[in-house]
Amino acid sequence: MPHSGADQFLCCSIVFYKANRMALAGISWQSFTGTLSRLERKLDSINAQFEELDETAKLLSERLEKHRQVLASQSDQDEVWASLLEDRFTVVETNLFFSFVVETFRCCHSRVVEKLPDLINSLPTVASILRRKIKNRRIDVAWESTLRDLGLDNSDAKALCAFFVAQGYEAEYYCPRERQKYADDVDMLIRKVVRNQVLRDSLLRAVQVVEKGKAGDISEKPSDSEQQKPTTSIREQICEQTNPS
Repeated sequence: MPHSGADQFLCCSIVFYKANRMALAGISWQSFTGTLSRLERKLDSINAQFEELDETAKLLSERLEKHRQVLASQSDQDEVWASLLEDRFTVVETNLFFSFVVETFRCCHSRVVEKLPDLINSLPTVASILRRKIKNRRIDVAWESTLRDLGLDNSDAKALCAFFVAQGYEAEYYCPRERQKYADDVDMLIRKVVRNQVLRDSLLRAVQVVEKGKAGDISEKPSDSEQQKPTTSIREQICEQTNPS
């Protein structure tokens, strides 16, 4: 940590003060330089201590930020579970969402075993992957890279797992033809009936993975009427405000 101007001025003042006192007392120049050397070593020691404190503070800040992210993730997952327990989807809605979750996990599973062909027999399901990746670095790396390849992340996987556990016991799988029959626009349906944002975004990404092969932008697109509506100029806006119809 660099010394401030005030600190440097104070140190110089101390040095000159001592030099003046020593000169008056007849102390030799050699004794003065020795005192000056000791003072410089003391300043270097203080500076090193400040640098060590800065590094410790930096590490502590990084750990606190990681802890904050973990707590935020846990809070998001708690809200997902609360939403799944409180919200009531229709049978068709549950089956549609469940089908896209199943297809997404099926895609994840096939990608992982492609990356780990020697473990294909020991990884028969997504559940086995999630269970074994905790202690197996190779499986964990394959799972993480698969999620990235599909445009997903761990929060999506956790939200989809929560839906599968909460709704899967009574859901029915719909094939693509049945999904098309029951809903022409699944995105709009998800935005309409799923209240929790984390779960809603994860389901929207699951639909993209199934229909497009990879999740991308899930922001809501403006309707055709909104796109065709001409932009109102500032002058027109002022005229509308001063001359209301």
